[in-house]
Amino acid sequence: MSGELIYGGPLSERKKRILRSIIDAHIALGEPIGSKYLVTSAEIPFSSATIRNEMAELTEMGYLEQPHTSAGRVPTQLGYRFYVDSLMESYKLTATEIVALNNMLKSKIGELDTIIQSASKLVANLTNYTSVAIKASERETVRAFSHMVLDEHNFLMVMKMSGENVKTKQVHTDIVLDENNVSRLMMLFNAYCVNVTPDDITYSTIVKMESAMGSAAALVSPAVKAFYDAVATSTDSNVKFEGVNKLLEYPEFSSVDQLKRVFSMIENKEDFLDMLSNSDRDKINVFIGDEEKRFASNSAFIFRPLTVDGKVIGAIGVFGPSRMDYSKVISTVEYLTQKITGIIEGRALPEPGDE
Repeated sequence: MSGELIYGGPLSERKKRILRSIIDAHIALGEPIGSKYLVTSAEIPFSSATIRNEMAELTEMGYLEQPHTSAGRVPTQLGYRFYVDSLMESYKLTATEIVALNNMLKSKIGELDTIIQSASKLVANLTNYTSVAIKASERETVRAFSHMVLDEHNFLMVMKMSGENVKTKQVHTDIVLDENNVSRLMMLFNAYCVNVTPDDITYSTIVKMESAMGSAAALVSPAVKAFYDAVATSTDSNVKFEGVNKLLEYPEFSSVDQLKRVFSMIENKEDFLDMLSNSDRDKINVFIGDEEKRFASNSAFIFRPLTVDGKVIGAIGVFGPSRMDYSKVISTVEYLTQKITGIIEGRALPEPGDE
């Protein structure tokens, strides 16, 4: 019979039920789960012999492994992945948890950096895992252009930025300036260069602007360079962790080698920013074990990007052992990110007890 089994192959409903019960129990207890426990505590309507046979086949298929010579089994990376994708039941946040989340959101409205970090801290407390707050880097754009002619070869390009600050760049040109030419140039910049990044300014756009300037086309190139310089700098991205000490509570991270790898991961924050930039921006992202080579084999990382107007502005995530309570973590992170997005977009604020 074992020769017919396929590693990671399809599962019968009975195997699915047994696998889900084993993983649920292992998440709760942190110990290998045997058939006796499933019969007495998991309310599985199968005999011990049937359960043992199914557990043996699930082991051969790669969903379970036997860490010791005892009959107990623990999930493998494949088992956890199948559980998250197909077996996990949705966790329903309690009224107390919802009130705590909503109160935090109400107290931090209008402060993006603070609200992401505070949300991350609360997630760490609610889940008892290490949480991660990620703020994406943001390139400013120009909301409006104006100018001031300084002399016949220099003018000041005044740019009101998306972050409400004002930047100025002195532009030098070999041609003699007059007020009309510079005014016309700024009209073109307000038409083509407002709320865009340098990547959006194509060669054809520059040609159109030069054509519209006629005999004063030489003004376009130095002005475009000044625009590039103004928007080239980005606000700093950052990654902050809350509850790192909580990792010490889990035996999975008790060895020196595992702790070294975890702290090395925490120090290399660029990996988290890279994951954010390559993530599925419209849903929860779940990485288990070495599916993501940056992490330890017995760990998991869950995060949800914060997306506003199609743009990723940050993320809230949770890092912990591979036997983490996926259902609760996913529900908590999903609830928070949806609420934060709603606040930023100006939708109704959360009310206590609101689900």
